[in-house]
Amino acid sequence: MMNYQEHFRTELDALREEGNYRTFAELERHCGHFPNATCHNGPGEVTIWCSNDYLGMGQHPQVLTAMHEALDRCGAGAGGTRNISGNTHDHAMLEAELADLHNKDAALLFTSGYVANWAALGTLASRIPDCVVLSDALNHASMIEGIRHSRAQKVIWKHNDLDDLETRLAQLPAEQPKLIAFESVYSMDGDIAPIAGICDLADRYGAMTYLDEVHAVGLYGPRGAGIAESEGVMDRVTVIEGTLGKAVGVVGGYIAASADLCDFVRSFSSGFIFTTALPPSVAAGAAASIRHLKSSNVERCRQQANVAEVRRRLDAIGLPHMDNPSHIIPVMVGDPVKCKFISNILLKDYGIYIQPINYPTVPKGTERLRITPSPVHSEADIDHLVSALEVLWTRCELARRPVAA
Repeated sequence: MMNYQEHFRTELDALREEGNYRTFAELERHCGHFPNATCHNGPGEVTIWCSNDYLGMGQHPQVLTAMHEALDRCGAGAGGTRNISGNTHDHAMLEAELADLHNKDAALLFTSGYVANWAALGTLASRIPDCVVLSDALNHASMIEGIRHSRAQKVIWKHNDLDDLETRLAQLPAEQPKLIAFESVYSMDGDIAPIAGICDLADRYGAMTYLDEVHAVGLYGPRGAGIAESEGVMDRVTVIEGTLGKAVGVVGGYIAASADLCDFVRSFSSGFIFTTALPPSVAAGAAASIRHLKSSNVERCRQQANVAEVRRRLDAIGLPHMDNPSHIIPVMVGDPVKCKFISNILLKDYGIYIQPINYPTVPKGTERLRITPSPVHSEADIDHLVSALEVLWTRCELARRPVAA
């Protein structure tokens, strides 16, 4: 007879030995003072350097006011699925804001970005007869799960490689329905997809395009709609998927597309039909955040300046970080044990919170610290971060880049 508990312990012990076992820091963010927080199971006061609340909008007064007002006006929950009792006015208003943001006819809300990808990709690929999905090799788990759930034919193309994508498109029957699924900003390496080139191939081979902008919404473009907006190609993308849980500062996910496509997903997706709707207060807060970011470039400009400053300071001491055009700074360690050790000491001795990124999130040998400077990190925060990293790099005898004279 199998000893189930022993099996669980053995598997967890193996993770620990590999340096890939994850623990939680019990954080309490300080409202109005982000990126500061209290670590209740650690050193006390810390500075967060790895948050996906990229612009600090989770603390913005307009967002908090909108959420408080909605809570007082509507109560806590939505009351059920949107089909039965949870289609509130705040949901409708948020979807209108999202459709306007991406210059699409309509938008459809989900409870998270993960669910949005799983539900939308799963529904589109399964209910379009004989559809084949061409998926970028580095698409994240929610897209992979959605495609897998659809049971549609899947073709994986080399990451951001237009030649490989065209080769694979050309091998498919011209009349077969096709859906190209890819991201704009890839969250672990911070590189950016060639969206216009992908749209050119989609036009040439009669394919739809499904673009995940979760790490770009709020951060790029004149109104914060993402990379597709900044490159002037939003109108060429069939479906834009985004999240409300990163730069928008709350929680939830969505797609923006034609009215018929959104209605199609709404009508056939089990991930939408059978899921309790987001609380109205969350929808109200997200709408306030999006409205603000449509008209304010202050947060984006400050963030970009801090990203550039952190990169410059890392270069000055030779710490290796992955070059990319985005706001994500992967500082490359290349060893799971040392990566976790550095993260632990940063938290314990320096009050700096940066989670280690190890396998299976990234390939073995590419372990890293994923740093995301925000507009509210101060010059003193940057000084403290860089000096701590320099000390620990020397302590761990890690390689450095040559420093330019």
